Amino acid sequence: MPDTSPTTVAPNERDALAFETERLLAAARDSLTDEMVARLAGTATDAIDLIDRVNRSGLARALPAIADLVNNGDLDRVTRLARLYSSAEDALTDDMINRLAETAAEGLSLLDRLNRGGAGRLVEMLARMEAAGSLKRIADQLPKLLARMESLEGMLRAIDDAGARVTGAPKSAGGIGGLWQLMRDPDNQDALRYLIEIGKGLRAQAAR
Repeated sequence: MPDTSPTTVAPNERDALAFETERLLAAARDSLTDEMVARLAGTATDAIDLIDRVNRSGLARALPAIADLVNNGDLDRVTRLARLYSSAEDALTDDMINRLAETAAEGLSLLDRLNRGGAGRLVEMLARMEAAGSLKRIADQLPKLLARMESLEGMLRAIDDAGARVTGAPKSAGGIGGLWQLMRDPDNQDALRYLIEIGKGLRAQAAR
């Protein structure tokens, strides 16, 4: 039957083992300087403090979510986005930041003035016009309106030019002879015909 009793160490072997252990501890003490001991103590203190803060902050509960981010590649995308933001931040100079801040401030000031000036009501009115189809009709008629405005501008300019020429010309002699001389000019006859047609158009509009 095999012997299962605990192995006993001879007194001489026990003394030798204790001596070797003492020599090992002495060598470790001799190799460690005071600075190394202080650093080791500081590292151990920081590690214990870090573990305590992790436990109190509940970071252990966030580890599964972080693992999912790593497995799905979302953490890499977040890292690249952070690098992109950091690169953009490094590329911005102080002058560019000041201009961006001024632009943002001016934009906010413009929005505030628009709100105080009733821009919200204008937007609502435009929305109602769009729903009713009025904006489309205005857009369709706008080219014609612009063309008529150009014609009206040309007419007003012609009236101003005619007034300037009449003011600078000598006075008419008057009488039937002068009127006859005036009516003999074909350009005057065309101008008179044009005014007559305008008069007819205005009278037709007034009669509606």
